[in-house]
Amino acid sequence: MVDEKHLYDAHESVPIPSYEEATSSHPRSRLGPQEISDDAERQGLLGHDLPTQPASRRRNGYYAPPSVQSVEDDESELGSPVRESEDAELRAEMEEMDILDPESVEDGRSRRSRVRGRFSKRFYILTSSLSGFQFQLPRMSWPSSLWSWFKGKLPSVPDEYRPGWAIIARLAGLILIIGLVYMLVVSEIMPAGFGQPFNNEFARQFAQGSVEPWRIKENLEYITSYDHVAGSEGSFYLGQWIEGKLKESHVDKLGHDEFWVYLNYPKENGRRVAIVDPPELAWEAKLEEGEAYDPPKAQTASFHGLSASGNVTGPLIYVNYGSKADFKRLWDSGVDVQGAVVLLRYYGTQSDRAMKVKAAQDAGCAGVLIYSDPADDGFKKGDTWPTGRWRPEDAVQRGSVALTSWIVGDVLTPGRPSTKDMQRMSKDKNPGLVNIPSLPLSWKDAQKLLQSLKGHGEKLPEEWVGGVPDIDGWYSGHPKTSPKVNLQNFQDERDKQMIQNVFGSFQGLEDKAKKIIIGNHRDSWCFGGADPGSGTAVMLEVARVLGELRVQGWRPLRTIEFASWDAEEYNIIGSTEHVEANIDDLRANALAYINVDVGVTGSALWADGSPIFKHAWLQVLNRVMDPNQNKTLKELWMDSNSQIGGLGAGSDYVAFQDLAGCSSFDFGFSGPEHGDMYHSCYETFDWVSKYVDPGFTYHGLLAQVWILLILELSQEAIIPFRLDDYADSLAASSLELIEWAEKQDSAGFKIELFDGLADAIKKFKERATEFHSWEDWWTGQVYGTGGFEPQGLTVQRLKHNARMGLFETHLLDLPEKGKEGEMGHGLPGRDQYKHIIFAPDASGSGYDSAIFPFVRDAVQKKDWKLVKTMLDKTTKILNEASDRLLH
Repeated sequence: MVDEKHLYDAHESVPIPSYEEATSSHPRSRLGPQEISDDAERQGLLGHDLPTQPASRRRNGYYAPPSVQSVEDDESELGSPVRESEDAELRAEMEEMDILDPESVEDGRSRRSRVRGRFSKRFYILTSSLSGFQFQLPRMSWPSSLWSWFKGKLPSVPDEYRPGWAIIARLAGLILIIGLVYMLVVSEIMPAGFGQPFNNEFARQFAQGSVEPWRIKENLEYITSYDHVAGSEGSFYLGQWIEGKLKESHVDKLGHDEFWVYLNYPKENGRRVAIVDPPELAWEAKLEEGEAYDPPKAQTASFHGLSASGNVTGPLIYVNYGSKADFKRLWDSGVDVQGAVVLLRYYGTQSDRAMKVKAAQDAGCAGVLIYSDPADDGFKKGDTWPTGRWRPEDAVQRGSVALTSWIVGDVLTPGRPSTKDMQRMSKDKNPGLVNIPSLPLSWKDAQKLLQSLKGHGEKLPEEWVGGVPDIDGWYSGHPKTSPKVNLQNFQDERDKQMIQNVFGSFQGLEDKAKKIIIGNHRDSWCFGGADPGSGTAVMLEVARVLGELRVQGWRPLRTIEFASWDAEEYNIIGSTEHVEANIDDLRANALAYINVDVGVTGSALWADGSPIFKHAWLQVLNRVMDPNQNKTLKELWMDSNSQIGGLGAGSDYVAFQDLAGCSSFDFGFSGPEHGDMYHSCYETFDWVSKYVDPGFTYHGLLAQVWILLILELSQEAIIPFRLDDYADSLAASSLELIEWAEKQDSAGFKIELFDGLADAIKKFKERATEFHSWEDWWTGQVYGTGGFEPQGLTVQRLKHNARMGLFETHLLDLPEKGKEGEMGHGLPGRDQYKHIIFAPDASGSGYDSAIFPFVRDAVQKKDWKLVKTMLDKTTKILNEASDRLLH
């Protein structure tokens, strides 16, 4: 959620590879565990020499697309991720890397599940093809004497009537066949149900009881078996494996899309952080992490995604968390940071690393170093270090420094999909990019820099003191006396690097065009044990369970589409480009987007999303029990006074909610009790399985919640969205907006400016209440007559659902119908963002949500004439969206 040079001692037998080595065809750096199978790794064969591939096969960490674009191997038991291709060399290479067989050593339950799966699949194929099956009654062989006796007892039929009997018999047979087809295909009879039709409650119980945490564990073990940075072979092959898993889940349709986007990777020997003056303090940072696995696996270099290239030298200054307030405090204390190389720590009052670099750039700094402080990673004084829970001393938090709150997706094509031939913006003065170089550091490297500042500048107050051990006094540094630090960061910049998203869908039975989209990104900065591996591992289990339902005969009313996004870590690129390429269809038909990114890092449930989900969310939580606390998740949610938070810029929901107007939801389990390995190569399978969730209990609970929420939205006759909950949320948020605006500029503030917004929210509440009253009438009409829904009533229900699904699309600031282009619409200065309720906060953290963003951006400028204009726009759009609910 997003080096300089490698200097190795002669005694180091296993050097850390460069990015190219880690993802190229070099024998040590293959994508699988050292280019050999898991079996070989378990048998201690990693020391054997392996053959080197010809130079022509080297791909330098970038895609080598397969020659055939479809998956054909229907009978694969292992879920091969490889599309059938004439490229035998590519297949041999993937087999050699163990990509083709992620479960090479299977236990008894795996074999049993596959046998059961093959039987179910064959039954599924049989029932799915009944409509084209030619029935023929078997011929019966009777003894001739018995047949003569039986025939003599039958009444004789005059010859002139015999043809009629034949026709009647054929018609009877035809009616029987049609009846069987109707029951099995139209009514979705369960294969083993003896005529009992599927019902929604059975689907929920079956799905909830079918989640198997051991499968999630196996998924995660494979996902974390090699690194998979965006745009690399690792991400491509993992996408192929995920596609194979979706295919095994009996999805009705597979697909992918490709984009060519701006990404960067560190050049070999291109990064350096060193104290260069005075000579007696000369020192150079390690920059890289130790081996996260034993035996070691290839690891990606530590760097910042979309960082600026450069080579700068300046005095070292420590600036706490790097917020605007922190820079101002130094300025007020007489410490000038212009031309300095500043050292900051992650998190704190400025959570977005990109906004830290932007604040430093605005203050005139030459370069930025950001380190992970133990105090911010959960370590407290008195704790034993290390315990395996805390971030190791050389762990480095990678991440993106793209300014997502200004441009999301490919920063060179904002508002347009990054096709090969799409016109690109310049990187110079690009509002989505920072212009000064930056690098991430471990706290061990930062320790040396902090020690070098002793006695220079201001001795710092307690709130600026971190948890790095063995620091004899924390000082700010001073431009005239601080040690000089050289920061070198040269990047391999790719304007058109190919990325790929992977899709699998269960087609809707009643309303195929309407979609519930389920998403998680797969690219990670290294092995991605929690981010995003835990979410991906759970998503695949969700797809498998729905596939088991599908085999039983269940079908959703609306299409369920699974998506595995690439390049989320850089700037939420894969999902954004997909949305921009399909914007009209998504605005019309995407009912909901449900995202899980970092699935499990603790036991505390959290959720962010549109208020429209509140009713369905609580319904789901009431069905799921936390076995460790012996309470339902709803009880725990209510006990902790948890609320659904707003949507900022944290993950792949951004483009769906803010650009397409698709109601979006993001959730997971978190907690501080396990430390933090976030975005480091130490975020491994072992860390998750030993410290975060040893029994994979919370991964299993997450799967149950996810499946039940999908079923609520996809199989209920009336979508369980509640617009009155949305209205209540807007009422509370408007009060917070008014209080906040007064604090920003009490002199210019006038409360009467907000009267129109208050009236619009009141009107929305009334319209929502009236809108939902129809559902009560529908229930009485249908269930009062034995559950029969006349065709006319079905049409009304579908229109009712469509209006609900379009409500948030109508909250977008778009041009009037028939007028081309969208110029002049969207947030001023960052017009990709169109939603009048949700957008990332551009002036604060960058990650957080800004509710009523048009108004907030104007208040930040203290331009009250503009505030009134933005309030009028917000009010107008909300009123029109409310009216469309009933007309």
